[in-house]
Amino acid sequence: MLITSLLPMLARYSLGLDLVAGPDDTVTLTIVPRKGEGAKAALDAGEARPISITATAAEIDAELARGEEGALGQIFAARKTLADQLAEHRAATETAKSASAKAKPTTKPAGAKLEPTIAAAAVATAAPGEPVSLF
Repeated sequence: MLITSLLPMLARYSLGLDLVAGPDDTVTLTIVPRKGEGAKAALDAGEARPISITATAAEIDAELARGEEGALGQIFAARKTLADQLAEHRAATETAKSASAKAKPTTKPAGAKLEPTIAAAAVATAAPGEPVSLF
């Protein structure tokens, strides 16, 4: 049951598992996603964050049996959605960078006169001995 519920994550990551027995018959299951074999991109910090579940063995089995409807399945789905959004954002950023690199920068001719700013106009209109006001 454990491996079946982890299959959605195994398609994207290599997983490390850690089981620790706790007090009162509790168990802590920690799942650590890692970069999968042949994966092109490194994992983001959010994707590589471990998932830890502490409960009795029966409760963990029952939660894992719920599959995609269970807490673990929802975490995997949310992480996949976020990873897909990040990939789309990266692609859009790279497209924008390449487009801006291809665009020619606009420059003013060497003899062009710059227009004064509001601050410069305020300084020019201030009476001698009075403080400069931008209002």
